[in-house]
Amino acid sequence: MPKAYVFTRYGGPEAEELVEVDRPVPGPGQILVAVRAAGVNPVDWKQRTGYRRPGESGERLFPVVFGNEVAGVVEATGEGVEGFAAGDEVFGNTVAGGYAEYALLPAEVTAHKPDGLSFTRAATLPVAAATAYDGVRQLGLPAGATLLVTGAGGGVGAAAVQIARSFGLSVVGVASEGKKDFVEALGAVHVPSGPGWAERVRAAARDGVAGVYDLVGGEVLAESAGLLADRTRLITAGAPPEEVERLGGARVARARNAAVLEAVAQLVVNGDLDPHVTGTFPLDRAGEALRTVEDGHARGKVVIEVSR
Repeated sequence: MPKAYVFTRYGGPEAEELVEVDRPVPGPGQILVAVRAAGVNPVDWKQRTGYRRPGESGERLFPVVFGNEVAGVVEATGEGVEGFAAGDEVFGNTVAGGYAEYALLPAEVTAHKPDGLSFTRAATLPVAAATAYDGVRQLGLPAGATLLVTGAGGGVGAAAVQIARSFGLSVVGVASEGKKDFVEALGAVHVPSGPGWAERVRAAARDGVAGVYDLVGGEVLAESAGLLADRTRLITAGAPPEEVERLGGARVARARNAAVLEAVAQLVVNGDLDPHVTGTFPLDRAGEALRTVEDGHARGKVVIEVSR
């Protein structure tokens, strides 16, 4: 039987386990994929603690397979699926987990993998890079404007900096002092996080910032709002809707479609976006991969690679 890495209840790492599961069967509009790589994201461990995305509802049935993004090879398609066939190399968001040998993907959020893109790099795009792309487009800043990205050293932040740069924007990135070289290598002006960071942003961007892409939330989000003349240019993927709406901003509006996946994949192929995969782990070490992200010290992306 195929294997999957799951959590068996809400809690900490003790709730995780590598188990054997039935091979999924694709339903209408779904694609069954033999997974070659799965991206690891903070939302994965947060879901283990009981976290739900805004708008998510319904009871989870345990065990729950970790993971929200994969790349792999099509094994079968469900009723009504067009444009995909067995043997196609694809990547996309998952229906019910991706740290596994097989996963289901909704056809509308699945894209063909370009030949010049590895499975490992493709698996990093559906969550972090697509979220970054949606947010930068949502802000709609003109070329030459300055964008502030808080949490610039994480997966979404690193992608947002690079995508913004590809759109002709100047970027100021807030991240820990230890990520200074990394953030600057992405093409941003680095500002150390911690007390006084907003004043340091004002000093770094003397003409002000035209927009803010927040990935931290809380006090950082509130202080970010004070840097803007137009708070409709404040968006967050790091705080709930009510928190940012009180400040005059909005959550990132996710497109969740194949067109966005194709766009970010092309940015990678063109050399405008580097997912910065900084760690890879086999499926039987998925717990280590998750700890790397959960500890909050990962730079760029961590990926689980599934051998066939």
